[in-house]
Amino acid sequence: MARAPLLALTGGALALVAASGLSLLIGARTVGPDTVWAALTAFDPALTDHVVIRARLERTVAGIAVGGSLAVAGAAMQGMTRNPLADPGILGLNAGAAAAVVTGIYLLSISTVTEFMAFAFVGAAIGTVVVYAVSSLGRDGATPVKLALAGAAVTAGLGSVINALVLLDQSSLDRMRFWQVGTLGARSLPEVATVGAFMGAGLLIVLLAGPTLNALSLGDDAAVGLGVNVKVARTGLGIAIILLCGAAVALAGPIGFLGLVVPHAVRLLVGGDYRRIVPLTLLAGPVLILLADVIGRVIAPPAEVQVGVMTALIGVPVFIVLIRSRRQVGL
Repeated sequence: MARAPLLALTGGALALVAASGLSLLIGARTVGPDTVWAALTAFDPALTDHVVIRARLERTVAGIAVGGSLAVAGAAMQGMTRNPLADPGILGLNAGAAAAVVTGIYLLSISTVTEFMAFAFVGAAIGTVVVYAVSSLGRDGATPVKLALAGAAVTAGLGSVINALVLLDQSSLDRMRFWQVGTLGARSLPEVATVGAFMGAGLLIVLLAGPTLNALSLGDDAAVGLGVNVKVARTGLGIAIILLCGAAVALAGPIGFLGLVVPHAVRLLVGGDYRRIVPLTLLAGPVLILLADVIGRVIAPPAEVQVGVMTALIGVPVFIVLIRSRRQVGL
């Protein structure tokens, strides 16, 4: 591996350690490093500070899992579709998963993370199929602009369905209101571990598919010339993306823009080789979501701004810049 990518990976690992440390240290209640260490090595449930650190540890681990999954899913989507605007939130996957979960809450009163995950997988798959079906209409097929427009339309439509359902039932609204905007503080470590198994499977597929993503990013004809079975590759990557997005939404709600911002930032550091992009994205995604979560805890005390709101505040300006750049969008 070249020196620059190795340095980037080392820097990404150090940044992740630092972001995790800040996530454990900073919040509405001030604690010192010695207290954090004591809570991690000799947890005492009778001590309030230790209970606080345990809660922060749970949301830190959730942030690492969700941030890595959504960022890697975004990178895979951008390479697979040759669309620089591809992102689970923009192309309808997050909205499909969220709509399915809300429907499950309203009709079946689902509450466990396993039930959330099952519905999220189905919803993400349906959202993906609908967006690609709509964007494929016409002679040009699924161009980057048509994918973005179809994703925006599907997301808006499903958002209306979500709002209608939560307004119809107060108990559904109570269970949904924090999860819907994206939060890291609602799941325990065992629940993160349950979802993490599916995230791990999706991450493994994408990590191994670096050369395939490089070929697909050159176009279907070039990929076939390089010996890639395009249909099989897209099917496998699609399954991985659904696993990553469905599990992340089940765990933390529909957090947007992470899969858009992080791969573009990483690409500026290591170039367009997905064998380098995917591992660094896996590190950079958690860094961004953990820092956003920390800022959300302290920006408006004593209240807390959910992490989904903070990532949107970061992602919207980047999205606008990408749309205005004709070279990046490929118009």
